[in-house]
Amino acid sequence: MVIAYHLILTAYGFWLPNDPRGSWSTFVRSFALYRAGGPATKTETPRSVANVKHDRAARELAKTALKYPPVTFNGEQAREVMRGIGDYVEKNRRPVHAAAVMPDHVHLLAGCCEHDVETVADQLKERATTFLNRAGINPMKPFANRRGRIPTPWARGQWVVYLNDVDDIDRVTGYIESNPVKAGHKPQRYSWIVPFTE
Repeated sequence: MVIAYHLILTAYGFWLPNDPRGSWSTFVRSFALYRAGGPATKTETPRSVANVKHDRAARELAKTALKYPPVTFNGEQAREVMRGIGDYVEKNRRPVHAAAVMPDHVHLLAGCCEHDVETVADQLKERATTFLNRAGINPMKPFANRRGRIPTPWARGQWVVYLNDVDDIDRVTGYIESNPVKAGHKPQRYSWIVPFTE
């Protein structure tokens, strides 16, 4: 039985469908991206492949074929992302047990709720984007079209790891909390985080 989710929301350009380490994609939508990086690299593993050895130059070459530059949130943008997520969590009473915003992705340890996790992920990204737009600091703002519509700073979809025991919860909590520190940032604490209880 699933008791929580490790939810990873990725910024635009973070993990491509033809990433040499593997992806959950079955095809590449963009012909330019296909030409630069090849076909989708579908993987079935539920474990992270982030640390798998791969051809970094090939990965970076594929990113040059993207329509926009990959998104990297600066400190101010990262704060607005988490303010938006916190606003959503509090207003919708969604339990979140651990959270970290990185420059190009967000980790959340989310409790179960009545909605499917994919819908919740989309709503979280929408609220984070709303806060970026209100602050006038959406990293995609320079690419707004003539009508002022700003492309999303998020990748399509999300990564979800389904957790079904307390050992998984402890392991993922430690992983999420240590993520910013390992990357040279300060630990992250949020008032809307609640401890996991069985």
